[in-house]
Amino acid sequence: MDRRAFLLTSLAGAVAAPLGVEAQQAAKIARIGWLGDNPAGNPHLREAFLHGLRDLGYVEGRNLVIEYRNAEGKFERFPALAAELVALKVDVIVAPGTPAALAAKQATRTLPIVLIAVGDPVTSGLVTSLARPGGNVTGPAVLDPDLVGKCLEQLKQAVPTINRVAVLWHPGGFPERTEKDILRGAEVAARSLGVQLQFVEARGPADFDRAFSEMTMARAGALTVQSGLLFFNERRRLVDLAAKNRLPAVYPARDFVDAGGLMAYGANRADSFRRAATYVDKILKGAKPGDLPVEQPTKFELVINLKTAKALGLTIPPSVLKGADQIIE
Repeated sequence: MDRRAFLLTSLAGAVAAPLGVEAQQAAKIARIGWLGDNPAGNPHLREAFLHGLRDLGYVEGRNLVIEYRNAEGKFERFPALAAELVALKVDVIVAPGTPAALAAKQATRTLPIVLIAVGDPVTSGLVTSLARPGGNVTGPAVLDPDLVGKCLEQLKQAVPTINRVAVLWHPGGFPERTEKDILRGAEVAARSLGVQLQFVEARGPADFDRAFSEMTMARAGALTVQSGLLFFNERRRLVDLAAKNRLPAVYPARDFVDAGGLMAYGANRADSFRRAATYVDKILKGAKPGDLPVEQPTKFELVINLKTAKALGLTIPPSVLKGADQIIE
């Protein structure tokens, strides 16, 4: 090979090398494991997460693959589904809700996990603290124990005549310490508002009819439904039962009001799912989950359904309507 040919060959190699590296980097496909519950019941939340990813440049089928695993309402399936995602060696596991997040953490201490809408990640044992999660878990939380009192307050303001409120809760829906904090928060709020509480358990959909019978027999004047996957997935049935039994009810998310419920106060869950995409992006770019603070909700909303109020024969005070973020007529 003469000197000219050697120089041309060397130059071509020098140019091709960085281009090859860039091509390999551009071709890298992110793999996300989705440990969900009921995709048919909450498609808008998953779409909010995907929308957040698209805003950051991730598109399924182009530079992103999502391995979906869904429990279909059977929480006992979460551990096996989490193990499947770990075996696939995905880059990050996304776990909406406390049961999914706990199953993911039990399945791996190394793969990054992004939780979404977890009621209390500290007392649940998912993270060490909100500011410094430590370990392999982080994400946007909901902090439900802090909201239970506010929901009761909003209900009392909307229906000032009530003096007995049923509290529908799901034993085992949260870790024991979180459950105690939620129920204690309800009791403290009730005392300050001058109302009596009737705690009614429902461990599954088969308990709903019995639970509402208990409420009516005890002459409950209103209802507050605690947060959790069980109630969220069964929101249409709960709303129908509240209407059938003519119980004014406050719920932990606007999705219940969209289904016909009277009112809801809580974090904007769709916003939490969108924000989860930013955690995934940072982790894919090299950030450690333990160094990313758990975000507290930044958007809370009071939503009132006036059509439902009319059906119940209620007149919502103007002061309450004025403070609502949205009124459905």
